[in-house]
Amino acid sequence: MEDRNGVQEMDGSISTSQHSQRSIWYQIYTNSWFQILLISFICFCCPGMYNALTGLGGSGQVNQAVAANAQVALLSATAGTALFVVGPIFNRVGPRVCLLLGGWTYPLYSGSLLCFNHTNNGAFVIAAGAILGVGASFIWVSQGAIMTTYVPESQKGRAIATFWIIFNLGGGVGSLASFGLNYHSTSNTVSNGTYVALLVLMALGWLLGVFICPPSSVRVAQLQVVPEEDKKNWKQTLYSSLQAIADWRVLCMMPLFFSANVFYSYQQNVVNGMTFNIRSRSLNGALYWIAQMLGGLVIGLILDLPGFSRPTRARVAWIFLFATGMATWGGGYAFQKWSDHRMAQGLKQDIDYTDSSISVGPILLYVFYGAYDAFWQSFCYWLMGARSNSPAVTAVLVGAYKSLQSAGGAMAWRINALGKPAMTQFAMDWGLCMGSLVVAIPAVLAVTLTSESEDDLTAQRVSVDDEKPQAQLKE
Repeated sequence: MEDRNGVQEMDGSISTSQHSQRSIWYQIYTNSWFQILLISFICFCCPGMYNALTGLGGSGQVNQAVAANAQVALLSATAGTALFVVGPIFNRVGPRVCLLLGGWTYPLYSGSLLCFNHTNNGAFVIAAGAILGVGASFIWVSQGAIMTTYVPESQKGRAIATFWIIFNLGGGVGSLASFGLNYHSTSNTVSNGTYVALLVLMALGWLLGVFICPPSSVRVAQLQVVPEEDKKNWKQTLYSSLQAIADWRVLCMMPLFFSANVFYSYQQNVVNGMTFNIRSRSLNGALYWIAQMLGGLVIGLILDLPGFSRPTRARVAWIFLFATGMATWGGGYAFQKWSDHRMAQGLKQDIDYTDSSISVGPILLYVFYGAYDAFWQSFCYWLMGARSNSPAVTAVLVGAYKSLQSAGGAMAWRINALGKPAMTQFAMDWGLCMGSLVVAIPAVLAVTLTSESEDDLTAQRVSVDDEKPQAQLKE
């Protein structure tokens, strides 16, 4: 129930005096921006530190095939669970339980890499990757629902930017730590201390999930919460999920979703992993994630441009994404021709950042790749947030996003693991990115002034009053 200040009671047995004593802290706890910051720090510790590992190329291992196959297992598991498994579970148990169910899988994966340093047990790494794939589904579906619905519509771009900055700070800090720990390394594999440090931070992020607030307690006027009767109806939950993703606007976004991670394997294992030595790869990883922070800030400002309607902002963001994409991938084509020439001479993993005559260009390209990833994913999240203000509906859309994103990533990592030519991987990534932007044009043009529409309600549930009056009377 609610008190006269409009704050929802967490426990009906709490007295008025007890509630007044905790009301200030409770109001802070249920503030939408506090929750955005909290989920950002959780992702700083878990996916952020994971990104620090993968950004090293081969997760910091000489044997990149094991890491690539672990990525395939991870992304395949995410693709198979994010939509029709985690989405309905989220609608029943909420974000806090989902975060606790998924968070522990991140330190497990870091531990498997530590074990690999001592035992060369590749099977354990691949199995841990598959388990992490399921855990990541819980983390990302919860994160997406919180980030796109817990703030007012006019602030969604800023919420995405804030999350992207803090989350990628994790990858930046983790990579800088790895740079320091491996500064004098000559083995081209990261030290045990790197994996232990990242494991501890991942475990901390998992525990922070305890403090996430349920949607019913967040004070945002437009926030639409799933009724209790719908949470108990698996059939209705599945029907609502299918209805949400079958919308033609969402179908036009799906190629964007599929392409959101296809370039990671090429960028991390080829551009960074096969070009630089271990300490330079660590430094480049930090620069990549710092560029993501700046990229998130830039696209967030564009998506919340004052004085422009939301449909106009959608069009401006699309043009920006297409133009920067063509420029970045065009530079990537020049790099790949140069890299192929070097590889033909037997030169690989040999460039140090101190050799500025040949290192500056590839480093800058890698930085721009990082910024463009932030542009891309932030735009995808913003489009999903523009479709609905319901955490339940948005969880389904984020589930579809993560499923397709992971399917595309699994395909790309498998192609990388099979040792396909780097130019082939590059061409595939460039073509998929630009082509999916073109396919998304109808969805971009269909963005409306507000997400408050009957579509939210019909996608969230079929009205019990209208559809089942007799069943209600019997109950």
